[in-house]
Amino acid sequence: MLETSPWIRRFADLVPAGGPVLDLACGGGRHSRFFLDRGHPVTAVDRNIEALGPRDGLEIMQCDLEDGSPWPLEQRRFAAVVVVNYLYRPLLPRLVEAVAQGGLLLYDTFAVGNEAFGRPSNPDFLLRPGELSAAVENELKVLDYFHGRIDTPKTAIRQQICARRI
Repeated sequence: MLETSPWIRRFADLVPAGGPVLDLACGGGRHSRFFLDRGHPVTAVDRNIEALGPRDGLEIMQCDLEDGSPWPLEQRRFAAVVVVNYLYRPLLPRLVEAVAQGGLLLYDTFAVGNEAFGRPSNPDFLLRPGELSAAVENELKVLDYFHGRIDTPKTAIRQQICARRI
């Protein structure tokens, strides 16, 4: 089983206690489980939910976020919006909007330059330098930002942001 992203783990204590968490493109649910274990109700969204099982505090939503369907979380706000290893640029404004007052956007995915180390290598799935910072500009306060090479768990170029709605 994959471990929780070190970036997510690093900032988890800043998520308002007991506040709802959105785990977008949750995959197998590693970040959902992490936040559930910390006492947060979690909404886990993915097009393939087979790896997720029922659990107290877990709301599972099966949704293809890229098929043109309406945003399924229209008026909902979250203490944390968590996105790891996923990029669909048209959703960036929706994700920022979904962060509640005092809440965090915790985003950690691949960036331009990763093609030197393998997949993903398609530019559609690689953030450009400063892209996450630009996405939150005038909406959220950036607490920390990283764009560069990491070597564990595997060598990759990543872009990461922790930003709060003040």
